[in-house]
Amino acid sequence: MANNGRRSVKAKKGPTVGTGGHGRKALEGKGPTPKAEDRVYHKAHKAKQLAERSAAKRNAGARSAGAGKSGPKGRATEEVVTGRNSVVEALRAGIPAKALHVAIRIEMDDRVKESLKLAAERGIPLLETGKPELDRMTDDAVHQGLVLQIPPYDYADAYELAEETVAKWKKGHIGNAPLFVALDGITDPRNLGAIIRSVSAFSGHGVIVPERRSVGVTASAWKTSAGAAVRVPVARASNLNSALKQFKNMGIFVLGLDADGDVSLPDLTLATEPVCIVVGSEGKGLSRLVRENCDQIVSIPIDSAMESLNASMAVGISLYEVSRQRATK
Repeated sequence: MANNGRRSVKAKKGPTVGTGGHGRKALEGKGPTPKAEDRVYHKAHKAKQLAERSAAKRNAGARSAGAGKSGPKGRATEEVVTGRNSVVEALRAGIPAKALHVAIRIEMDDRVKESLKLAAERGIPLLETGKPELDRMTDDAVHQGLVLQIPPYDYADAYELAEETVAKWKKGHIGNAPLFVALDGITDPRNLGAIIRSVSAFSGHGVIVPERRSVGVTASAWKTSAGAAVRVPVARASNLNSALKQFKNMGIFVLGLDADGDVSLPDLTLATEPVCIVVGSEGKGLSRLVRENCDQIVSIPIDSAMESLNASMAVGISLYEVSRQRATK
């Protein structure tokens, strides 16, 4: 067939007009490869999600215990006691318990045997539990294969506790004059546990904690108290200053511990009277209003090179001096 003198035109090789550089973009790639934990189909992604959820639950529990939140009738969140010494001490002291968790194939010693025996005698359920679950329950604390699950602490009312104690003293039902310790801004549960232990050792009648911005009876406090928390009532006050005013109206002298005191501890003359010792945090000390509500500010003589004493140590020293003076009365 004739082409009528026209020549055929062949298409040019390479990209044509209007491709928009598709070829160059294809060569650029899709960027760096995502981490395994960021790929939704990878097992590392699921592990990361589980870890984040577990951390969120632990943080929520820590915030609840640290803030001293309470449920109905002033009850705190549920706690656990961990470790063989702490568990056996708690069982010996009769701490209320919901269950005793025992690690599978636990290595037996005298503490484990006694814990099992005491739990069985009290009708506390014994639950054989795997180590991963024990680790989860205790937030990876050292549990030594024993975890005692305890119900929320049942706080006494500060006013009712003081009133009842004063009434018993006046009737001769208790020998020593009422002796209390109140905490102002203490947030470390180990301090609370150590203070409870000192109050028990020196025949005190109770510990007063505010409802807000204060530590509560947590598992750590139980552990540090070595079982003394079952013998010494811990009472909550909706407002510490109001409670101290009520104490004073009952005839209880309020003594604040502070480095800049009106009287030195050895010169204290009110030790044999009904007393409530108030201790503040190691950093801030007593708050202004609490200080104003104290009958006396008592200082403990210490070496000038030492700035301050730990709150529980200061309470222990003060209780010893009160006990000593009462014994020599």
